[in-house]
Amino acid sequence: MIILGLSGALGHDPSAALLVDGEIVAAAEEERFIREKHAKNRMPLEAARYCLEEAGLAASQIDAVAFPYAPISIFSPARWHYARRHWYAPDRALDAIFNGNRRYRRNRARVAALGETLGIDWSGTTFEPVEHHLAHASSAYHLSGFGGRTAVLGVDGRGEYATTFFGVGENGAIRRIREFYDPDSLSGVYGALTEYLGFEMLDGEYKLMGMAPYGDPRRFDFAPLLGCRDGAVRVDARLVNTVGLRRYRDEGRGRHFGAGLVERLGPPRRGDAADDPYVHHAAAMQQAYEDACLALIDRYLGDVLAATRRLVFAGGGALNVKLNKLILARDDVDELFVQPAAGDAGTALGAATYVASLAGDPLRPMTDAYLGPAFSARECRDTLASYSGLTVDELGDVPGRAAEILAAGHPLAWFQGRMEFGPRALGARSILGCPSVPGIAARINAEIKYRERWRPFCPSLTDTVAADILGTSHPAPFMTIAFDVADPWRSRIPEVVHVDGTARAQVVTRSANARYYALLERLGRLTGAPVVLNTSLNRRGEPIACTPSDAMDTFVGSDLGYLVMENLLITKMAARGA
Repeated sequence: MIILGLSGALGHDPSAALLVDGEIVAAAEEERFIREKHAKNRMPLEAARYCLEEAGLAASQIDAVAFPYAPISIFSPARWHYARRHWYAPDRALDAIFNGNRRYRRNRARVAALGETLGIDWSGTTFEPVEHHLAHASSAYHLSGFGGRTAVLGVDGRGEYATTFFGVGENGAIRRIREFYDPDSLSGVYGALTEYLGFEMLDGEYKLMGMAPYGDPRRFDFAPLLGCRDGAVRVDARLVNTVGLRRYRDEGRGRHFGAGLVERLGPPRRGDAADDPYVHHAAAMQQAYEDACLALIDRYLGDVLAATRRLVFAGGGALNVKLNKLILARDDVDELFVQPAAGDAGTALGAATYVASLAGDPLRPMTDAYLGPAFSARECRDTLASYSGLTVDELGDVPGRAAEILAAGHPLAWFQGRMEFGPRALGARSILGCPSVPGIAARINAEIKYRERWRPFCPSLTDTVAADILGTSHPAPFMTIAFDVADPWRSRIPEVVHVDGTARAQVVTRSANARYYALLERLGRLTGAPVVLNTSLNRRGEPIACTPSDAMDTFVGSDLGYLVMENLLITKMAARGA
């Protein structure tokens, strides 16, 4: 069965994914093609075109279009819960009761129009709506490769109405145990505090997470904001997850927090510094989020975990690597799979896998995220004709020369193979540095990424040293889990160890990415550590590079001196003399 998954129902992170007989042929985010971060209020037209081109298929051959947004019955508790909790905004409350599927109908029309643009023949292609949180759940459960009964966790801002999902997967089917509904959203509160701390909601949550270790969580108690008592979630909607007139207005914009929060905490943060008291706000929010999630896991998934010891996790809240570290450390969790595209972009893949599972297609485990476009060396060379002041060498030993540049203390842009799907650079569209070179992280932050100085970087390392460095042999291919770095290694690779002694690591295997693995091996021979600092190939506020032109724009628009693009080494004249 040929299934095209499309996301974009919630106004951000549209994407497309294509499954053929249960195999993921392609998946990509729209932002990478149109060069607009999060591609807000767009549909995944270019991403869908890429997926079809990659598969060599015409739109007329698609059997089903899966979409992660579905109609919710008036008899569902979701709409009534939303109405009760939004009594102070009567227009929203009444809309939920009497017109609760308005957004679904609008999205259905947008998908129909997109399909016509692509050339889909709707008389021969079915439209398959999948509830948003079921799509998240499917993206994790059906691609985990876990056999037998499995605990399923979804933590997200909101879908149609649901915000948090607890379930169990068994024999290919997913059964709900419990859901919570908007505005009672753990991720929503985390996002509101992200906005209070001066970052963009649905973009800067990882910045809050990175700031948290600099603060003291005991300075503030944010547990009441989440309202997790006796297995329930009831956020304080006077202060966070607010709508309408309750929203605090700042610079002409309504925020997702109320004026009462500002009265209690002080003015919202501005600027790039990690300073007092905001670092303590970040620490307190991270602590409250962790405590709430772990308590709810105990309540709703404890029995399943006691029997199975395996859990899968998706939704935007699953990108919180500090929480994932604690989940993996639980006595009742031996296996943890976190969907690498855990946010809403991943729901295109989740909707497609859900429909595929219902059709009986065998779904293969997701062992890597290299699902985007690739470009030949010739295509890369043709791109260089538009740029001057560069030298180009064709390399016979790409990993060896790249390792020499890194060991000499230079940052290096690395453009290889198929682009990653999801928010993490995993060695296909990366900026690299040698983690034992003093100051390399600060240099990349200031001169290349142009981002906050306190932001941490992540290591990629070979599977041969993972247990020694991270203290576990648990798979970590997607940079979705933080680990404590072993004491002897903290001084050997200091540039990728955060202030709290942890690292959000990617453990690389030869089978997943042979050339990247070879680079790590060669660097290990030169430095004694097959570990590299790895960050995404982009500048602040930009999507990750997709094409050779995108890579070149980042290269020439920053202080990068070296770019390895397939088998080509591109060097700026100034760097060549260094």
